[in-house]
Amino acid sequence: MASDQISIDALAAWLRRFQHLVADNRGYLTELDSAIGDADHGANLDRGMTAVVAKLDEAPSPDAADLFKRTGMTLVSTVGGASGPLYGTFFLRLGTGLGAVTSVGAAELGAGLRAGLEGVVQRGKAEPGDKTMLDALLPAVEAFDAAGVDSVTDAVHAAFEAARAGRDDTEPLVARKGRASYLGDRSAGHLDPGATSTALLFQALDETLAGR
Repeated sequence: MASDQISIDALAAWLRRFQHLVADNRGYLTELDSAIGDADHGANLDRGMTAVVAKLDEAPSPDAADLFKRTGMTLVSTVGGASGPLYGTFFLRLGTGLGAVTSVGAAELGAGLRAGLEGVVQRGKAEPGDKTMLDALLPAVEAFDAAGVDSVTDAVHAAFEAARAGRDDTEPLVARKGRASYLGDRSAGHLDPGATSTALLFQALDETLAGR
C-alpha cells in the first residue's frame, strides 16, 4: 500500500499484524526474558494483544483516537509486569497525538509516534543504553522523522530498520533498568525482550503498509 495516507482500517490491520507476530514469537520472547527477566514477556504481550484484537472484533473504531485508546487501556488492564503500562502508555499517547481522524499521513503519524515515545520515557524513566524497549523505540522514531514526509511507507520502513538495529545493539549492553539490572554484567550477551517486541511492532506496520 504505497500511499501517503494510512486509513483507519490499515491502522487496525497494523494491530492485528502485531498480534500475529507476537503470537508467532511468544516462545522466543519468553526465552529472551527467561535469561534476564521474569520469563513472562512473550506470554504477557500475547495475552494483551489477543485481548486487543478481541476488542476490535467486537466493534470497529471510528477514528484513530478511539482505536489506540482502546488498545492502550486493554493492554494496561490485561498485561502484567512493566510491558503493560509501557505499551499501554505508548498507544494511549499515540491515539491522543493522532486525534479523531480516519486517516493519517507521514507528518501526523510521526508526531503521534513521537508522543508515544515521550510517554514511554516518562513512564519508564529509562535512557538510551539502559537495555530497554527504548533502545529500539527511540531510533525508530528518529529514523521516521529523518525520512521526511514525502512517503509514509518509506518512513515506516526506515523506522523498522532502525528498530531492528536498535534491538541488535542491546545484546552487549549491561541492563540499568528493570529486573535485568539485578544481574549486573551477566545481563550482557542477551537481546532485550522489550526492544525485540518493539522491533516486531514496527515490522508489523512495515508489513501492513507493504501489503504483506
